[in-house]
Amino acid sequence: MTTLTDRYVWAAARSVPEAQRTELERELRERIGDETDALVEGGRSPIDAERAALTELGDPVALAARYVDRPLQLIGPRYFLVWWRLLKLLLAVVLPFAALGIAIAKAVAGADIGEIIGSAIGLTISVAVHIGFWTTLIFAVLERTPAPAGRRGIDAPWTLDMLPALPEPAKASRRGELIGSVVMLVVFAGLIVLQQFGVPWIDDLESVPLLDPALWSFWLPYFLGLIVLEILFAFALYAWGWNWWLAGANLVLNVAFAVPALWLFLTGQLLNPAALDAMDWPWGQSGPIIVAIIVVVVIAAAAWDVVDGGIKAWRAASGRRAGVDSQPVAA
Repeated sequence: MTTLTDRYVWAAARSVPEAQRTELERELRERIGDETDALVEGGRSPIDAERAALTELGDPVALAARYVDRPLQLIGPRYFLVWWRLLKLLLAVVLPFAALGIAIAKAVAGADIGEIIGSAIGLTISVAVHIGFWTTLIFAVLERTPAPAGRRGIDAPWTLDMLPALPEPAKASRRGELIGSVVMLVVFAGLIVLQQFGVPWIDDLESVPLLDPALWSFWLPYFLGLIVLEILFAFALYAWGWNWWLAGANLVLNVAFAVPALWLFLTGQLLNPAALDAMDWPWGQSGPIIVAIIVVVVIAAAAWDVVDGGIKAWRAASGRRAGVDSQPVAA
């Protein structure tokens, strides 16, 4: 053997734990010798045969990694799906609350709308990076930590019970409702934010906020938080359909929105005084009538949404009972 073999063996052995180096060196020299001898018997010169054998073995570090069963990727197929599912769950749960939390904190501190939005976006990106980095780092460490003998790592063995259920026809029909609800709520939230810069489609309010800017200290972030909860409620409704728990949540969300909104409106704290002046409000004798109409419409809309949710929950519960009652009873 020449120094080529010595160099190859040393390069492979230095990347494995010291306790395994002697055995690896012995096995590797035997393998190189056997393959070299076979090539020499086939008519190759010893030097060419040795070079061909070493070339065929490939990168010595990769060969050593296979020998000690050490992955050469950050996260291999063993833990990839567990990592991917956990990462998506953490991003979906943590990011909205992080953005909402910093927005509320900035609003309470008296920051302007631009600073609130910028801080929320910046923190959301930072939190997403941290979640991705630390989650990946943990799984990279787990990938390189051997499980105790006779035991698996954190990857649970796949079973038939893990197969997803077939999509429900009712759930498929709820997809349109989910999309419509989310789009409407996002547009509503966008209007709350954008009105701070004026209402360009109304000449008198082109550069005047419609809502009182003082509400950014608490109430407007509060309503934006309610919109986030409404979006989560829409996803829960899509996933599980109507039930009494969601009907109760629907009642709470309607009360949490309608009561403070009407209170702010009736006490004159909701609309920007400058906007009212620009619109020449009140409009003569029609002012009280318009106020009464707005109050009745808001209460009626909230009440109908609550009643409609209760009716749908009752129908869903009746349907489930009927399905159970129709099941055959074992003798």
